[in-house]
Amino acid sequence: MKTVSIITVNFNQPKITEELLWSIPSDYKNLEIIVVDNGSKTVSVNNWQANFPYVKFIRSEENLGFAGGNNLGIKAATGDYLFLVNNDTEFTAGLIETLVNVMESNPAIGIISPLIKYFADKTLIQYAGYTPMNYYTCRNSCIGLREKDNGQYNNIISPTAYCHGAAMMIRKDAINKAGLMSENFFLYYEEVDWCEHIKRTGYEAWVCTEALIYHKESVSVGKKSKLKEYFMNRNRMLFIRRNAPLFKTVVFYVYFILLVVPRNLLAYVKDKNYSFIPMLLKAVWWNFTHSKNSNNLGYPIKSIS
Repeated sequence: MKTVSIITVNFNQPKITEELLWSIPSDYKNLEIIVVDNGSKTVSVNNWQANFPYVKFIRSEENLGFAGGNNLGIKAATGDYLFLVNNDTEFTAGLIETLVNVMESNPAIGIISPLIKYFADKTLIQYAGYTPMNYYTCRNSCIGLREKDNGQYNNIISPTAYCHGAAMMIRKDAINKAGLMSENFFLYYEEVDWCEHIKRTGYEAWVCTEALIYHKESVSVGKKSKLKEYFMNRNRMLFIRRNAPLFKTVVFYVYFILLVVPRNLLAYVKDKNYSFIPMLLKAVWWNFTHSKNSNNLGYPIKSIS
């Protein structure tokens, strides 16, 4: 039986992380569980070690972001497959074994995600795959998003454009070839960028709807925040810079500057989200003043709470 390393990152959400750990079933025996505490203000590692002695806990004194936190866990992992899950997810029976069996049956699969449903309403789908990215606009669609589950995506085991960062199992060899997640994203788009790089090594991204996980979405960041607004815009541009051909990158810049920025500014004013205006402008300016591999995030990360 292949070893699976489950990796999750905690940031100021100890109760949520504990709920995840309690939800991991014992039906797959060859497990390694790694929790990375990503610079939380309140350190819960001591309590966790008492309640979960079989879990490996790693403490980072600073918030390294989604990519950086997961990379710490990846470096410590010994599994044949690494299962990266958000700490605000909850497992279902057979989840791990189903994904492993699919990957074992097809060595071309480098990364795979299960069906993801909303925890608050378990009849609603969040993810059943992604459509390819349009490099001219940096837009794509999440298949099944907010659809009622009537079985329309049952028994799908097939390639997809991207896996979902809330739950993705990666073959260790794919990581060895593609490298770790790019930490200059910090938050948002890093898993999409990672999928691009994994696919360039010759591996494929797949979705398996026979496996299921529940997601409490936006527990850590919130549905609307300056942090989210900054990194969603900054990293949308950064993703295109890192992955699109030159001509498509130029077209995207024209589209983003002349259409997206004015539209967003008008929306901020209309909704009285005036604090979002400097976040958008900073996000755009960062991409004009920093290389696509820069780790200078352009945001006072220490103030994030």
